[in-house]
Amino acid sequence: MRVAIVTESFLPQVNGVSNTVRHVVDELVAAGHEAMVVAPGPGPAHHAGVPVVRVRSVGLPGYRSFPIGLPDAALSRGLDRFGPDLVHLASPIALGAVGLRAARRAGVPTVAVYQTDVAGFARQYGLHDALVDGVVDRWVGRLHRRVDLTLAPSRASADQLAAMGVRDVATWGRGVDLDLFGPSRRSEHLHRAWVPDGRVAVGYVGRLAHEKQVHRLALLSDLPGIQLVVIGDGPARAELQRQLPGAVFTGMLQGEELAIAFASLDVFVHTGDAETFCQTVQEAQASGVPVVAPGVGGPVDLVEQRRTGLLFDSSDLGSLRSNVLELAGSPALRADLSRRARAAVAERSWEAVVRQLVDVHYRRVLARAGVAA
Repeated sequence: MRVAIVTESFLPQVNGVSNTVRHVVDELVAAGHEAMVVAPGPGPAHHAGVPVVRVRSVGLPGYRSFPIGLPDAALSRGLDRFGPDLVHLASPIALGAVGLRAARRAGVPTVAVYQTDVAGFARQYGLHDALVDGVVDRWVGRLHRRVDLTLAPSRASADQLAAMGVRDVATWGRGVDLDLFGPSRRSEHLHRAWVPDGRVAVGYVGRLAHEKQVHRLALLSDLPGIQLVVIGDGPARAELQRQLPGAVFTGMLQGEELAIAFASLDVFVHTGDAETFCQTVQEAQASGVPVVAPGVGGPVDLVEQRRTGLLFDSSDLGSLRSNVLELAGSPALRADLSRRARAAVAERSWEAVVRQLVDVHYRRVLARAGVAA
């Protein structure tokens, strides 16, 4: 099968969309399929032997390091040269709309992956709610209504799409790298460097950006017996460091270094409530670290309350504090949640998840279009 992936973000950007596309490409190639990627530039022209067509881009206002793809003839030329059986649109917003038009002109079936709550994202950057709820949602809904199949990562995101009038929706989750993330990665040396006085290391992992609502970490800064550890980077870092002068900031970590840091936490906290999935929750669970996450959006599908983690009420942030305080004071509860959570993600390898993507979702769309694969 020949799959062209048009994505709103790709390496060297590190975020949920970029990471998902990277894993999909790697697993497609490993399974013997052919792939190409179209992404905003600049960046490498190849990934693992797969061509990456770079198109013109402009920095997102308020977040200049995040490139937004612009209409570019390079996209159509790349698709024409590659001759895909199917076009995969990763979190289509701007470049994805261009890719959709090109695929429709070429008569190529399309699968879109809904991965970003664009309205929630935009609100965090100051757009007026009326504009967000009107123009943005209509635009996203229109895109997804025009593709052959939309894949939603969670029940909450499927409900969002249904409210936009999108009917042809299937659920497709995300994998987790079980070879990379695991309890065995824990480093007591690193843990002691963070908390030499024996406190509990409570950490956030992810992009330090306003849409992640990282300012909520300040609600935990005065809890007794904990040390905040912030792993990641982004446009809100300087502001967050001013708010949290006692926190440990590691900067962006990747690969084994990230896995070691994850497993060396005692509690993982995710702050944002606009997540369509929340990959870092899975990575914490795989690492054997108990999770505290908002009880809305994607985390609801990943965290079974008081069995594989704790969910807080995002309308009552006192529950965030009380959940973290409870875990900090109960090693037995942390151990129990850790064990159950690790078991819950044991079957969610990227190999298995991408196999489902191809064998169930891609082939369904191709069969409806009368394309042999």
